[in-house]
Amino acid sequence: MLITAGSILIGLGLLAWGADRFVAGAAAVARNLGISPILIGLTILGVATSAPEMLVSALAAINGMPAIAIGNALGSNIANLGLVLGTAIVVRPLAIRSSTLQRELPALLVSAVLPLPLFLDGRLGRVDSLLLFAALLLLAWWLTALGYRAGVRDPMRAELRKELREPLGLGAATAWLVFGLAALLAGAQLLVLGAERAARALDVSELVIGLTVVAVGTSLPELAVSVAGARKNEADLVLGSVIGSNIFNMLAVIGIAGVVAPLEIEPEILTLHYPVMGLMTVAVFLLTYNRGPDHILGRNIGLALLSAFSGYHAFVVWRILAG
Repeated sequence: MLITAGSILIGLGLLAWGADRFVAGAAAVARNLGISPILIGLTILGVATSAPEMLVSALAAINGMPAIAIGNALGSNIANLGLVLGTAIVVRPLAIRSSTLQRELPALLVSAVLPLPLFLDGRLGRVDSLLLFAALLLLAWWLTALGYRAGVRDPMRAELRKELREPLGLGAATAWLVFGLAALLAGAQLLVLGAERAARALDVSELVIGLTVVAVGTSLPELAVSVAGARKNEADLVLGSVIGSNIFNMLAVIGIAGVVAPLEIEPEILTLHYPVMGLMTVAVFLLTYNRGPDHILGRNIGLALLSAFSGYHAFVVWRILAG
């Protein structure tokens, strides 16, 4: 059991460090290539922050553990909405003022709904996964269009400029990108192996391990970024990071896993875990969409999101113990 715990902890550590370096490298490479900060924030950072989930789910599918792949995607979205966003709001109440972000929010709902019809037959095949990729390309095009249409006074522009004000040179940025990716690959492999062993040792399903240990672990980079953003009063970046990550989790993470190996959709996904993720997505959408420039997400909302996240995980653990 010590080897299993060590594998999980080292894997999580490599994922956290690798994700940080990979995100920094990707953003700096993009800046060196002349891509505007607003486009980096809407597209490239969304891909980069979902890199841990993508690699973990792909490796899980390759190793014949599709439940971990699906659980990782759904569980990461639940963690992003409950743990990550909730903690950030508790650290500092957030006022969402970016009109660009307001236009991006419907994409969050669309990405949460799109996989559902493909899950209903109990299987996600390669054709289904390619459909998710097609939807991802359309949403990426839409987000790119939003970036070009963003007003020069949009608060998100200023926040992104501040975060990216000292870009690395292209050589250094590329090096961090490569080192970060290598750490992500090693961390993902260790985490998947540790998760498989933990499922066997604890006699719980791989789906539960994917939804809890793996999902929360791969969401730690988003947690660190969001807490730091909240402390700097970068509310639009905090919510934008969560939105981007969740969009790519539902379309790219699940899509990659399904292309690697067709996935079986366990009934429990449709009766419990997907509905929880969907309800939390709708709640965050209603709390943030078209609320006006003076609307603030107060600490009571942050505590409610954290309570929903904690209650869901407590229920999952209770079911294990009761079973």
